[in-house]
Amino acid sequence: MCGIYGITDHDSNFIQQYVNTCKHRGPDGSKVWWNPEYKMTLGHNLLSIMANPSLSTQPWKTPNGNTLVYNGEIFNYYELKEKYKDKFRGITGCDTELLAWGLDEFGLDFIDELDSMHGFAYYKHKEEQLIISRDHAGIKPLYYAEIDKGLVFGSELKGMLDKVPGARKLDKLASSFQSRTGCNPLRNTLFSGIKQLLPGETLTYSLKQKQFVDTKRIYIVPNGNKKFNADEFRQQVRDTVKRCAIGQRKIGVFLSGGLDSSMVAFELGKLQNINTFTNRMHPEVNGPEDYNSDANAAKVLADKEGYTHHEVIITPKEYIASWDQSIYYMEQVNFNPSMAMYCHTNKFMAEKGIVVTMAGDMGDELLGGYPKYQKMFYSKLPTTWRELLTLWMQRLKRPKSFTEDIIGDEQLLNELENCYSDKLWNPDDPVGSYMALDCVTQCPADFFSRNDTYGMAYSMEGRFPLAGKKFMQYCLDIHTRHKLNQSETKIISRSAYNGLLPNEIIYKAKTGWTVPVGFWLTNKMDKDLENFYTESLGQDALKVVTSSQKSAKMLIPDLTLKHWKEKYKVINAS
Repeated sequence: MCGIYGITDHDSNFIQQYVNTCKHRGPDGSKVWWNPEYKMTLGHNLLSIMANPSLSTQPWKTPNGNTLVYNGEIFNYYELKEKYKDKFRGITGCDTELLAWGLDEFGLDFIDELDSMHGFAYYKHKEEQLIISRDHAGIKPLYYAEIDKGLVFGSELKGMLDKVPGARKLDKLASSFQSRTGCNPLRNTLFSGIKQLLPGETLTYSLKQKQFVDTKRIYIVPNGNKKFNADEFRQQVRDTVKRCAIGQRKIGVFLSGGLDSSMVAFELGKLQNINTFTNRMHPEVNGPEDYNSDANAAKVLADKEGYTHHEVIITPKEYIASWDQSIYYMEQVNFNPSMAMYCHTNKFMAEKGIVVTMAGDMGDELLGGYPKYQKMFYSKLPTTWRELLTLWMQRLKRPKSFTEDIIGDEQLLNELENCYSDKLWNPDDPVGSYMALDCVTQCPADFFSRNDTYGMAYSMEGRFPLAGKKFMQYCLDIHTRHKLNQSETKIISRSAYNGLLPNEIIYKAKTGWTVPVGFWLTNKMDKDLENFYTESLGQDALKVVTSSQKSAKMLIPDLTLKHWKEKYKVINAS
């Protein structure tokens, strides 16, 4: 995990500033490269996982004299090394070396062979072409903008805002989409003029023509033609976890108490001693509902398997203390009330010496973990790709709009259709298609982005074994009928790990982890928390705070949006 940055110009001062702004992404070194023969400047922050930092320095000169900056991991590194042992003479043990060789040797076809999470930029000197690429699942971010000088790109938004004219104006399309659906998986970001590569996308930019000249896209297509076999499924989980365990740094697992993270922890624990981390509400602020049910289930597994288990105790004071940093590092605003606690937990893990984290995200999307999949499967199924996209658009409505002039649903739907191909549509398994769509929209726009931003804020690399390319394809090849029925979700996981994981996890109802802010506010559990809201939103907020938990919770989007706009000096587009 690293940070990559570049501009199609001789501008080492800007790139150095960009590198410095994002130094949290690379505590093991940084470097800026430019060549007077070429209008290109590249920068890199290094977090070394696979090899000695002295052998991993980037920008990287490829065998053919091209230049590469790379952020991520190639999880099938050893498999590819073995496959090409007669051609590839790697000497560093660094996967950057393999990627550089493969791009020189096979061109963009080499990307098809990668089971990776990545964002990279590969500059072909003779052709004067810049190739930028993002992994199949959109785990790693990569942003870009077309400016007078050509193209500027980077792993984070904050470093390029002042380089892109008008970037601090709110993008109406992206903000309208997020207001409508709760997340923004579009190419447009919330900052006008700055875009993001979509999952699986590779773009080729010509410095001579000052425009993009080629597009390549990888899709994991839901075939739905495979039957479920419990032994085969466990082997697939085991294999993808083993691939993600590569490297030389200390691993910590987000153990939520849910089935997905428990599978990951269980299989990783068979390979090495592991540290697991769970959030627990302080008993004095837990609330009438048991917000510690997940923590209790996680502890049962950790105690049974002998993990080194850590509980991150959550109180309103931690919530307030982590708020400001959570807004800053997230870059694109997220209305989830638990964001501050995600940030706090990552900080806690880093303080315990963790450098690589693992989580069970994407398990719900691949294995039918959400009730919405049941509802669709046992009601009227969509018959076209457009109809499925329409249903996806109806998934959620947020109480707060970014802009007063919201773009209409039809235009938003058209933009979603422009970004995601009907290659994901399988008429024989519409719900499987919905799952595949969630994998490349909801997951990168929400789950992966918060893990990347908050993990890298404290110089940690986040990995998601269940988002591995081979595992994704395996799961999407299994028809929805094997994954759920009218009374049960995740039949595959529960069946495969029954007797291996504790019953407290196997039979536990799905619960989304959340912080009980509404309860804290309405029950006046902390005066500082109450003041935090009322001082920011005005005294009228006090009436809302004391009325009901639901009303108090509605203040979170208001406060988040207000502070985010202040932090990034964002104004509404005229």
